[in-house]
Amino acid sequence: MSEEINENEHEEELTNLENQEEILDNDNDSVETITKVTGMYKEWFLDYASYVILERAVPSLEDGLKPVQRRIMHSMKDLDDGRYNKVANIVGHTMQYHPHGDASIADAMVQIGQKELLIDMQGNWGNILTGDRAAASRYIEARLSKFALDVVFNPKTTDWKMSYDGRRKEPIDLPVKFPLLLAQGAEGIAVGLSTKILPHNFIELIDASIKYLKGRSFKILPDFLTGGIADFTNYNDGKRGGKVRVRAKISQLDKKTLVINEIPFSTTTVSLIDSILKANDKGKIKIKKIEDNTAAKVEILVHLPPNVSPDKSIDALYAFTNCETSISPLACTIENNKPVFVGVSEMLKHSTDLTVNLLKKELEIQLNELEEQWHFSSLERIFIENRIYRDIEEEETWEGVIKAIDLGLQPYIKNLKRAITEEDIARLTEIRIKKISKFDIDKAKQFIEGLEDKIGVVKEYLANLIEYAVNYFKRLKETYGKGKERKTEIRIFDDIVASKVAMNNAKLYVNRIEGFIGTSLKRDEFVTDCSDIDDIIVFRKDGKMTVTKVDSKTFVGKDIIYVAVFKKKDKRTVYNFMYRDGARGPSYMKRFNVTAVTRDKEYDLTNGNKGSLVHYFTANLNGEAEVVTINLRSVGSVKKLKWDIDFADLHVKGRAVKGNLITKYSIKSVDFKSEGVSTLKPRKIWFDDSVQRLNVDERGELLGDFRAEDKLLIITQSGKAKAVKPNLAMHFEDDIIVLEKWKSNKPISAIYFDGEKERYYVKRFLMETTEKEEVFISEHPKSQLEIVATDYRPIAEIQYSKRSLENQEVNFEEFIAVKGIKAQGNQLTTEKIKQVSLLESLPFEEKQKEIPEEIEVINEVVIEDKLPIEVPKTLTEKPISEELSAAEKAKIALQKSIAKKKAEEKKRDDENQTKLF
Repeated sequence: MSEEINENEHEEELTNLENQEEILDNDNDSVETITKVTGMYKEWFLDYASYVILERAVPSLEDGLKPVQRRIMHSMKDLDDGRYNKVANIVGHTMQYHPHGDASIADAMVQIGQKELLIDMQGNWGNILTGDRAAASRYIEARLSKFALDVVFNPKTTDWKMSYDGRRKEPIDLPVKFPLLLAQGAEGIAVGLSTKILPHNFIELIDASIKYLKGRSFKILPDFLTGGIADFTNYNDGKRGGKVRVRAKISQLDKKTLVINEIPFSTTTVSLIDSILKANDKGKIKIKKIEDNTAAKVEILVHLPPNVSPDKSIDALYAFTNCETSISPLACTIENNKPVFVGVSEMLKHSTDLTVNLLKKELEIQLNELEEQWHFSSLERIFIENRIYRDIEEEETWEGVIKAIDLGLQPYIKNLKRAITEEDIARLTEIRIKKISKFDIDKAKQFIEGLEDKIGVVKEYLANLIEYAVNYFKRLKETYGKGKERKTEIRIFDDIVASKVAMNNAKLYVNRIEGFIGTSLKRDEFVTDCSDIDDIIVFRKDGKMTVTKVDSKTFVGKDIIYVAVFKKKDKRTVYNFMYRDGARGPSYMKRFNVTAVTRDKEYDLTNGNKGSLVHYFTANLNGEAEVVTINLRSVGSVKKLKWDIDFADLHVKGRAVKGNLITKYSIKSVDFKSEGVSTLKPRKIWFDDSVQRLNVDERGELLGDFRAEDKLLIITQSGKAKAVKPNLAMHFEDDIIVLEKWKSNKPISAIYFDGEKERYYVKRFLMETTEKEEVFISEHPKSQLEIVATDYRPIAEIQYSKRSLENQEVNFEEFIAVKGIKAQGNQLTTEKIKQVSLLESLPFEEKQKEIPEEIEVINEVVIEDKLPIEVPKTLTEKPISEELSAAEKAKIALQKSIAKKKAEEKKRDDENQTKLF
């Protein structure tokens, strides 16, 4: 109650104070007015928001500059005398136009300078790569670049307004004749509004402007000074809702070291390294140490611990660190004092149209000046040549002088382009006697004719304004385009699944009897290393299966027979499965894979009858099919108690199928007998050049069918070759020139230039070791690979630099024998070679290998299969060639006899089993 009274008293006091309009100050007899502040927010918020949007945060569509940037450029033009000025001096001069502090002006100037377009810098202006700040403004200097002087300023085409204090004039917009906003980019946050326009490439903007002027379509994409790789698939023309993915450029220095040479836009080497260290601390990636050798260029060395895949580490860096960032552009600019949202294509069109209009204005001004100059030169010539100046000798008044000159000019003015004004006559009276005395009629005629030629040229430009604008843009490209080539590589990214690249930062344990799995069960059985974002697949003795996320401790059911990390969409892993249906039912067998499941849902792999149990289970990572022995219980009239079954006789089907019947009798045990080979068909692998990755989704170029033992041959322009097992996570160098299925007996032929001996050599070699990268040309810095061929019998044509030398054909097979990869090879020539090209190779018949029957992986289909197990086919008999030796014939005959006996035994067993059933 007391609190309410106090509050009411306080409110009454405030009300009385607000109603009181005047208070007498006894000290100085002054009257103060008290204004309520409650309405200020409502009345002034919109004004404040408008001010921030228009005067601080968002750039103008006309010149691409924010007010502070425009005032900096105008001040630099005021101070420009060709020499460098202290930045502190420029900042102080800018404060005459900009009603804010010097720190904001200095920061804005540094940002303009770091974009390397408008300002010629001297001193330490900071580093966009490392994030280092610029030195104090009193220590660094600047002047306008030649590009800025050429493109940004023209007082004759500039509209002016008074500065904030009314003492000076400043430009409303600078007459920029270039898409400056797109070249520099812009970023700002206002009240309730923001903008983020990404920078674009200087040369590409000019090319796009030329295409637009010629009526052709164009497309522009961002380009960043930090380089890197970018995917602009969802750029959306820079509008709201677009997205750009930017990655660092990471390459493999060796098996234990990765090197980052370019970083993503909006990051620095410091922030990038910090993100890598944090990911390492969380266990997402594994690194040994990081070295930052960045100077003029980025060089970050990431050292990996032993037994860590470099390819997987690169993907992990993209997935868990700032090595990949996502940028959401938002193209917002100011047009006619209002914020507008337009795409970058519209911005370029507007800028190009504005450039054409400015060029037209400049030409019109130039034409007017030339015509005025021609007019007065013609008047001057008439005035002096006809000695009209003598007519004013007797005049005593100014009006009389003007009238006398006007009368004297009248007979000669019929060819003038406009009427004579009093100002023209006044200018004639200002001609000095010295100029009249030295007047040369011929020179005057030549000068006037020269003006007429210039007027004709300007009129020609105006008549062909678009062509003139195109030539203007071409001149800009030719003059200032050097060194401004694209720095960011355009590429389409593949999506990286975090669970596939996450480093193993945990250990998985299992208590099979009690049915627990987890990372905290350290006293129980160790299963495997895993990641904290992995899913775990579990099979139980009762035929149930479940997939759950890894945790410290999870109950999944008692009697666990198998537990492992689950791989989604994995069609290569095949589970071989035998089970009893119910407590006393028949037994079945099947082969299946698990590609997709619902997490934490329990799946029954049997027919679902109570009392079902698993006789036999194996998980085969490459579809292997083993042979097992079935042992029946000796019950009743059962005669055959033991026989072998080969899983290779079963097709791989869905996990929900019933399976093939083994027997209706009780099985005592199932024993492993012998290992089998993979029954899956070779995996077709494609290479997608757009993303530089391997895939099995039929994207790109088909490389071939790959078995488990097959390898991929990779050769680069730098003279490196290796044969490795294909892995979908592999990364490839930018200079890769050969990517194909490797054949161990297929020689590699090459022509290379030895930088040390300055001669060309030819060599042929076989890959001696696999899974190891080797250099097959000399390691001298000037050595370079001219051409490489992987055909059996290639032919090359040599074109020499000397015209007197005829082209030479090189048959690699005849020129040199196959030698070791480290061999130097045979000398080809000491002459300079202009070009080496491959011709059509000579024919070669390759011996075909016998391939056993394969089983294709089929998609999951729920089919109830009750057919008996298929009988394996006997070996196909082949005729023995008469050309074989006696030993070879004997060996083949023995193999045939053994195969025949096995087939007969198999047939008898099958007949007995049929009788038994």
